[in-house]
Amino acid sequence: MENKNLPLSEYPRPQLVRESYICLNGTWEYAIRDSEDIPDVFEGEILVPFSPESKKSGVNRFVTPEEWLFYKRKLELPKEFIKDKVLLHFTAVDQIADIYLNNELVFHHEGGYLPFEFDIKPFLKETNELIVRVKDYSETKFYCRGKQRIDNGGVGIWYHPQSGIWMPVWLESVSNDYIESVKITPDYDNKQVVLNVKTTANSAWIVVEKNSLKIETNKNVTIKVQDFRPWSPEDPYLYDLEIKTENDVVKSYFALRKVSFYLDKKKRKRIALNDKPYFMKGVLDQGYFEDTLMTPRSDEDYIKDITTMKEMGFNTLRKHIKVESLRYYYHCDRLGMLVWQDFLNGGGVYRKWTIHMPLFLHFHHKDNDYKYFVREDEKARTMWLEEMHKLVTYLYNSPCIVLWTIFNEGWGQFNAKKVLPIVKEWDNTRLIDPHSGWHDQYIGDFKSLHVYYVRARKPWPWRVKKRCFIFSEIGGYSLRIEGHDNRNPDELFTYKDIKDKDAFVKEYKTFINKDIKRLIPKGLSAFIYTQLSDVESELNGFITFDREVVKIDKSIIFDINNSI
Repeated sequence: MENKNLPLSEYPRPQLVRESYICLNGTWEYAIRDSEDIPDVFEGEILVPFSPESKKSGVNRFVTPEEWLFYKRKLELPKEFIKDKVLLHFTAVDQIADIYLNNELVFHHEGGYLPFEFDIKPFLKETNELIVRVKDYSETKFYCRGKQRIDNGGVGIWYHPQSGIWMPVWLESVSNDYIESVKITPDYDNKQVVLNVKTTANSAWIVVEKNSLKIETNKNVTIKVQDFRPWSPEDPYLYDLEIKTENDVVKSYFALRKVSFYLDKKKRKRIALNDKPYFMKGVLDQGYFEDTLMTPRSDEDYIKDITTMKEMGFNTLRKHIKVESLRYYYHCDRLGMLVWQDFLNGGGVYRKWTIHMPLFLHFHHKDNDYKYFVREDEKARTMWLEEMHKLVTYLYNSPCIVLWTIFNEGWGQFNAKKVLPIVKEWDNTRLIDPHSGWHDQYIGDFKSLHVYYVRARKPWPWRVKKRCFIFSEIGGYSLRIEGHDNRNPDELFTYKDIKDKDAFVKEYKTFINKDIKRLIPKGLSAFIYTQLSDVESELNGFITFDREVVKIDKSIIFDINNSI
């Protein structure tokens, strides 16, 4: 159950909810050492799940790649809580984690953005000691690191790195026939849903709304949906779903929606939602917060960001080079916000010529040149594919997600021609942008452009090649709000400075009229404006980094966006 005295204690998995739940967020002990040996003495307290680099954690200290970070806490479980298995869940630990229970290594995990869990019952005693040892290399090794960067952290488009536990830690206890997972695939055309319930039980009962049905498990089962009602940002209708085995019950939900392409009268490829033309008006969402970095301060942070953008007339968020807690996607599902979900970036230390200069010189390089993209390590490429498969599996059931972005601006890009069909095999229900920004390999369904510093223009027809034309990043106008940015002006990164609110409104209206509306008749099908909030040295958000000020009246931006 939720414990409101603990940070981020809401149930962390809204599409697979069971009554068994103990939140392990809160005060832990921590230590930072030069040795991998578990220390005898811990140096202080840390507020989990906030990283030690964040102010909110109470530590506010950078952990270098040469150091080890340790966490420790006591673990006493009520006897009535313990069933056949006791599953310990970590929603995200950056980057490499070793979990010790009662001085015994019980689990090892690599990868800083995705959840992992395991059964700790065989190791439990009456009183237990849980220790987590973390190693974080940030960008100095090939692991996925998002926009974290040690050198130049907080300057330019890269942000301060963080390490360790940065999403909720929790426990549940389950029976042997527990429902491990459910895969939910909407079949909009046939007004049905396809379920695959993974469990050791041979059958399960499901209840869709109030209609009950017995199904076979561990295989695809098709279920007709009564009272068909499509999901959209304008009507985000969710169907209640309950799944039962003899000894387990979980609650879930699903939606019926379809995202696809159609050809207009001039044979241009455009986006459709639920078989109707749909123009996606979006904002780049970095998911960073001033005193907590990549971790929201509360569930309300997610809700406010989403509702504020809806109130400004946007229907899409591009979750940029980051994966959130499932609660973020749940709120997008229930509030009605489309999500373009980026894959994560890894590889070596990026070269400026590769990742920045194409913005100005508009060149594209073949991405089977592994040295050029610092992707020489074959094992690292394989590991990245495995991790991205886990990402797709993790988020597959979220109806709000309508598009996967595989590579962004060449950051760790490789073999897009080979990777694209692999991702389509993982998920053929969503759109896929194989390369956002540049290093276009002239494949896939999108011509995906990033435009900064200059007015947008239609790409030459040969560059589109019957693909759908979108601006996956554009705009980035910077308006500084006094008292809500404490940086030296020399440290600030901007694409275009705006002097005051009136000038911003004028510039944004020009942007919509000249960069967006002018190009819609030419084939433009979506845009993602940069960005939702300020982040460290970037001041191009609609909201300040501390989330205290919405810079421009929401109704003004709404009216401008609504003119499209």
